[in-house]
Amino acid sequence: MQVTANQVQGPAIHVQGLEKSYKKLEVLRGVHFDVARGSIFALLGSNGAGKTTVVNIVSTLLKADAGTASVNGFDVATQAGDVRQSISLTGQFAAVDEILSGRENLVLVARLRHLKDPGTIADNLLDRFSLTDAAARRVSTYSGGMRRRLDIAMSLIGNPPVIFLDEPTIGLDPQGRIEVWQAVKELAGHGTTALLTTQYLDEAEQLADRIAILHEGRIMVNGTLTELKQLLPPAKVEYVEKQPTLEDVFLAIVGDDGKNGDAGNDRSAGTDK
Repeated sequence: MQVTANQVQGPAIHVQGLEKSYKKLEVLRGVHFDVARGSIFALLGSNGAGKTTVVNIVSTLLKADAGTASVNGFDVATQAGDVRQSISLTGQFAAVDEILSGRENLVLVARLRHLKDPGTIADNLLDRFSLTDAAARRVSTYSGGMRRRLDIAMSLIGNPPVIFLDEPTIGLDPQGRIEVWQAVKELAGHGTTALLTTQYLDEAEQLADRIAILHEGRIMVNGTLTELKQLLPPAKVEYVEKQPTLEDVFLAIVGDDGKNGDAGNDRSAGTDK
């Protein structure tokens, strides 16, 4: 049975006192946070801070040494099957079949999940993630950003209420990152709850409704971007001539939708038949 967000109340993700150690290495030392339904929550931290360990625990891939966690109202330790029906996990590298076309990847996953009309499901997702023009091309010809968008689209088959995105833009070029950011924003716009881990400050700033900074296994702060900025002393008002940023230059050249480059790739690569 498909588990939907409407079946339970409370936060989409609830984490209380998570602890995890590997021998003498304490990775998590009492992690607490809640994620509201339909929001994007960023877990921000440097490499080794424990971000992926948190994701692995709340997605039932790893058992915590102490503490509790629930997803969509289900306990990750005692109701793992219900949790897995409620979530989708996108890892640090796109899990797509490069031999198949983009549409074939989506149809395959829909069939594996025994969903009706997999072709229509695939076509709707291709349109939603601006991949229709590349639908018939082999994924091996896709750019990094296109592969990531396809990976996220595959994660949404079956309409999971919660999705985990573990460093979704790692290794991508600036245009690919912008494409993925747009895809993640689309998730929240359709009511999906997203837990995003990242080490990029600008990524958390661009995407997240709330940001938690994880450092040495503990949540140091947790709040909205405005709340976090208020932790610093008030800014001094000074006259500064505003110069264009590198982002301004980049977007002016490639277009603010971040997809002009893909259109060029589509035209040059042709269509696989």
